[in-house]
Amino acid sequence: MKPSASQAFILIILGALWLLKSTALLPEITTLLAILLAAAGIILLLVDGVTKSSIVSSPMLIYAGAAIYLFDTDKLRLSHTLSLGMILLGILMLIARSERIPDKRRKKRITDHDQSLR
Repeated sequence: MKPSASQAFILIILGALWLLKSTALLPEITTLLAILLAAAGIILLLVDGVTKSSIVSSPMLIYAGAAIYLFDTDKLRLSHTLSLGMILLGILMLIARSERIPDKRRKKRITDHDQSLR
């Protein structure tokens, strides 16, 4: 039985992060967090598609990333950030109530033509 490669991957990742941090190529932690939150929102929307839950959570993740960045760079006050977030969340929740937006991602149906190709 081969030993797990997870320790090697952890060492490589930690070494790369340390190198990037020591060469000042890695952004500050809050900037990195903002980028990761916004990226998670975009990826969630791409993977899950437009559903009642993703139409709310994806834009909120993107907004959270933008809000963290703007707050950290002193472009937006905390009270403004929170109030804008509440307004956005309310609007998204109203949009999610629409009958046009599906509850769940529709599974791709296998047609008779697709089955004959198998």
